[in-house]
Amino acid sequence: MRLTSKLVAAVGLSTVLAATAACSGAGGAGGVGGGGGGASDNSINVLMVNNPQMLALQKHIGEFTKESGITVNFTVKPENDMRNQASQEFANQSGQFDVATLSNFEVPFYSKNGWLTALDDIPAYKADTSFNQADIFPSMTKSLTGPDGKLYGEPFYGESSFLMYRKDIADKVGVKFNETPTWDEVAAAAAKMDGAESGMKGICLRGLPGWGEVFAPLTTVVNTFGGTWFDKDWNAQVNAQPFKDATTFYTDLVKAHGEAGAAQAGFAECLTATTQSKVAMWYDATSAAGSLEAPDSPVKGKMAYVQAPVKETKASGWLYAWSWMIEKKSTKADNAWKFISWASSQKYEELVGAQDGWATVPAGKRESTYKNADYIKAAEAFAEPTRKAIESADPTNPGVQPRPTIGIQFVDIPEFTDFATKISQDVSSVIAGKKTVDEALDNGQKLAQAAGDKYKGK
Repeated sequence: MRLTSKLVAAVGLSTVLAATAACSGAGGAGGVGGGGGGASDNSINVLMVNNPQMLALQKHIGEFTKESGITVNFTVKPENDMRNQASQEFANQSGQFDVATLSNFEVPFYSKNGWLTALDDIPAYKADTSFNQADIFPSMTKSLTGPDGKLYGEPFYGESSFLMYRKDIADKVGVKFNETPTWDEVAAAAAKMDGAESGMKGICLRGLPGWGEVFAPLTTVVNTFGGTWFDKDWNAQVNAQPFKDATTFYTDLVKAHGEAGAAQAGFAECLTATTQSKVAMWYDATSAAGSLEAPDSPVKGKMAYVQAPVKETKASGWLYAWSWMIEKKSTKADNAWKFISWASSQKYEELVGAQDGWATVPAGKRESTYKNADYIKAAEAFAEPTRKAIESADPTNPGVQPRPTIGIQFVDIPEFTDFATKISQDVSSVIAGKKTVDEALDNGQKLAQAAGDKYKGK
């Protein structure tokens, strides 16, 4: 939920970052062969987040058009902008787009509101004998299934979160990690690694405002510290002691040993800091490992990967799937499915593996990927830790107490994006030294409770 990346190698790290910046500046509208508008009977319009995986997909889309005769017109935007446009598009059902990159966060309420086309209702899906739905990780299929039991999307790639660290730096300063370290151990390691090389800080943690930026990793820390956004009766717990302890720990750690400019650092900035050896550790999405181990990555072969740090829980990694979903208004559901089937297929992974390198395939979604000898060889450092993290993630029970709804790094209600983003701005101000944790969370408690009150007694 953020600019995650695994296919940086497809076009090179510097090229991807430049392309991402270009998309961010211009809104990224465009299509195969130029032009993002005008739909013929054999074309579909796709609204897509501008992360490196999707940029690489554009490079390969000609193969799909050659096979199917279907032209794909892409509109590519940064995550926050894409989400805003997608929410308006799907709510209004204007029919401008056939497919959008959404996630397991949106499925429950988008499907309930009648904004999505159930895949089970599409003739092309029913007739597709090659996709192999059973090969998709059960946790992913479950997370993309609506309350009505129907499937509404397919993952392009799936991810959890884990700790990435420079094994050479750890050896240099005498740090050793268990397979599942504690956050106290990570903090101690960050202090030792800080300054191990000139200009190197101990750890990178997101501080950029956004419900999917700073609050993606921070909410997992809240969970494992014993906190929660809401108790089972929708009483907000934002300024309760466990939430406060977790936020204090996180902000203190990044202020003491984190990256430069942490209050404005998100996924993309931490990826750059890690590849440029400006930080020794990074806690973030498992999908980042493909970029760190890409053929042109300066830190390829220098990294090690362990499970998300814990405190009071056995596991704390998140679960997220950038996924393809079809707008209910679309009149081209069959062609939309054909695109989704191709983009999320084992065949597409093999195409990427052959042309761009196996470490860069959009993984984290298919069992077969983790049985593929070529992939395992190329992704040896992170394949198994990634699979374990995804399989260990439990959206229904991520903490130490009952929750009113599902979600690990988010609360699965539409109001979450608004109040969590507002609270994240105050948390970023804490990191910047402009507010205290108490000030940020006391204000956040009011915002969260206003949302929780809507659900009490339902």
